[in-house]
Amino acid sequence: MSSAYLWVKALHIVFVASWFAGLFYLPRLFVNLAMVPADSHAERERLLLMAHKLYRFSSMLMVPAIALGLWLWLGIGIGRGPGNGWLHAKLALVVGVIGYHHACRGMLRRFEKHDNQRSHRWFRVFNEVSVLLFTVIVILVVVKPF
Repeated sequence: MSSAYLWVKALHIVFVASWFAGLFYLPRLFVNLAMVPADSHAERERLLLMAHKLYRFSSMLMVPAIALGLWLWLGIGIGRGPGNGWLHAKLALVVGVIGYHHACRGMLRRFEKHDNQRSHRWFRVFNEVSVLLFTVIVILVVVKPF
């Protein structure tokens, strides 16, 4: 294993974990926003500011996570050849994570426009989707079941 491969892999893991940390917490802010009483403007604005900053920061972490993953795949050749179906499954899930990330932006916009129609319970369930995606991706990468 080359030193470059290990550095790229380590940085990929750091950026992916950091990106997911934002995806774990952002929907939790949505839970809290959905529970804010209508007359609590300061609390709502504080949570919106936190959510907006977290979304922006998570978006900045997403870019190097994806770029480093592409480098591992296309540049270094991880997952090429027979017996690497795990990578195709992982890539499909990564597309799902990117969609989840952008869905969070849409939800944040609805909160900003006072147009949220979902309950805090719905957001609690939605919050678990990122955990499930992360778990399956890690299992695919470590176990490589197919």
